[in-house]
Amino acid sequence: MDIPGALAAVWRRIPPDAAPSPGWWLVLALVVTALAVSVPVLWRLTRPAVTIVHELGHAVVGVLCGRRFTGFVVSADMSGHAVTVGPTRGFGRIASTWAGYPAPAILGALLVQIALAGWGRTALFAALIALVLALVFSRSLHTVLAVLATAAGVGALWWWGGPGPIALLTLAAGAFLLLGAWRHLGAVIASGRSGDDPAQLSRLTALPAGAWTASFVLVLAACTLWAGALLAGPLGDLL
Repeated sequence: MDIPGALAAVWRRIPPDAAPSPGWWLVLALVVTALAVSVPVLWRLTRPAVTIVHELGHAVVGVLCGRRFTGFVVSADMSGHAVTVGPTRGFGRIASTWAGYPAPAILGALLVQIALAGWGRTALFAALIALVLALVFSRSLHTVLAVLATAAGVGALWWWGGPGPIALLTLAAGAFLLLGAWRHLGAVIASGRSGDDPAQLSRLTALPAGAWTASFVLVLAACTLWAGALLAGPLGDLL
């Protein structure tokens, strides 16, 4: 096996491409996103990506706050939970519990900016590394399969995709995570279950669950405005 040659091939696929020119690929990416979120069978197939980012959002913020991440689960109904070990109350517990619903929206808006700047290939490599690490913390067969399927798609696009398809699908992924975050939040608002994040945050603090839900809405709205502002210019020039 030519290890230097393999490493060189990997390295060639890490640097960013030139920023893509505005074109109808922008519209195609948004149409693909709208179909993935609105068509039930497509949503069932793609929703695990939103759940994975949600749970890893809990984990990353928990670790940053000094908690220890021990694993996460994506269930067959596409719900999930992440486990961080640390004090049962306090800022770290509150921050890690809060981080789940904003995570897909923040990452989604960031991916929109990355796609328009030509950094999609570099972002895919980073995402692939993160998913491989996430496999170590997967705590069920269904979780392993969901992470593997996501990693396989990301890896295939990173290795074989050209600048055009990478930009298109990175933009579609960003828009999907952003819209998927709204759909997830809508589901939790409709359910009002005692185990959902807003209810847990209410038990950890003096604020009602509705206040925490409102904080999620504000973050998702800010991310939507961010992505919309990035897309307004290129789409305006095109249309």
